[in-house]
Amino acid sequence: MDRDEGKEPTVTDARIRLVVIIGSTRGGRFGPTVADWFVGEARQHADLDVDVLDLADAALPDRLEAFGAPTPPEVAAVSSRLAAADAFVVVTPEYNHSYPAPLKTLIDWYGREWQAKPVAFVSYGGMSGGLRAVEHLRPVFAEVHATTVRDTVSFHGAWARFGDGGRPLEEAECSAAAKTMLDQLTWWALALREARAARPYVTG
Repeated sequence: MDRDEGKEPTVTDARIRLVVIIGSTRGGRFGPTVADWFVGEARQHADLDVDVLDLADAALPDRLEAFGAPTPPEVAAVSSRLAAADAFVVVTPEYNHSYPAPLKTLIDWYGREWQAKPVAFVSYGGMSGGLRAVEHLRPVFAEVHATTVRDTVSFHGAWARFGDGGRPLEEAECSAAAKTMLDQLTWWALALREARAARPYVTG
């Protein structure tokens, strides 16, 4: 990243710091194909500074430490990246009618890093396109005081919807969906960043 990690942005910062989270860690996963395409779409937006957080690389411990215990180094490394973000996009498959366990681990390790920031979703899967995973994630993010945006980019039967080069077969339609979602996310990111700067967010 080209900014100070962990530093809360000011309203004068022109670019929005977006963290794209790859939620699947399974061997042979399809997630990086979907995420690589989406990151390419996001990087076409001049106002976005994109950081990709692959949970397979982050290797967060799945056992949470007791309150007051030292923070594991893997957790501290991710914390600074989340804290520096203005917005998040979660790329998720659907596992057993819900989302992958590593995503829950990620959410549970952190608190303030999520607060008063927008979250959007790119989902993929079979007939449901991962949308059931998204609907399970929305109330979880609400509990950590994040705001989820309405529109989702979803790939139904995802394995058959991408060509050999990792591009969607219906590229124009998919790019239009990504733009709609990113436009919403950008609006919320700017609005909430200005609000946090004007008045610190308090959870009570």
